[in-house]
Amino acid sequence: MSSQHFIPPVNFGMIEEDLYRSGQPNELNFPFLEKLGLKTIAWLAPEEPNQRFLDFIDDQEIQLHHLGVVSSVNAWDPITEEAVLQALDLILNPTNYPMMIMCNLGRHRTGTIVGCMRKLQRWNLTSIFEEYRRYAGPKVRLLNEQFIELFDTDLVGIPTNKPKWGV
Repeated sequence: MSSQHFIPPVNFGMIEEDLYRSGQPNELNFPFLEKLGLKTIAWLAPEEPNQRFLDFIDDQEIQLHHLGVVSSVNAWDPITEEAVLQALDLILNPTNYPMMIMCNLGRHRTGTIVGCMRKLQRWNLTSIFEEYRRYAGPKVRLLNEQFIELFDTDLVGIPTNKPKWGV
């Protein structure tokens, strides 16, 4: 009898019920992701996910939204407001759940999206930045924190059919 190991991707975390975050998974993480029953992935990196991951997404019939292409090609540039608004639009639509938000390492672009979402949830900035820093580790980018702090939540259209966790 073989035992199955479930290994989460780098920087995996549960944001809210049926809403997750992580860095790009590898083959060892696929059984874990399968258990989540994902319906949607928001991919935030400027480059395409690797081919094995694209094949997994296709096999699992997961809808992939590549939002990183609307941001700069330079991985060091902060995510654009346009990409944040597109990601939040996906996140606020419960028909996309279970859903995962990811970028290469699940730190900066993902952290910025989650930070803006937390701002919509009316979290205080100290709590938002603590969560961002927990995933960013020693590689905190002050531009991302500034983006979150100055993000105008009035730009986000709140649907009538909101996720269970609400806004």
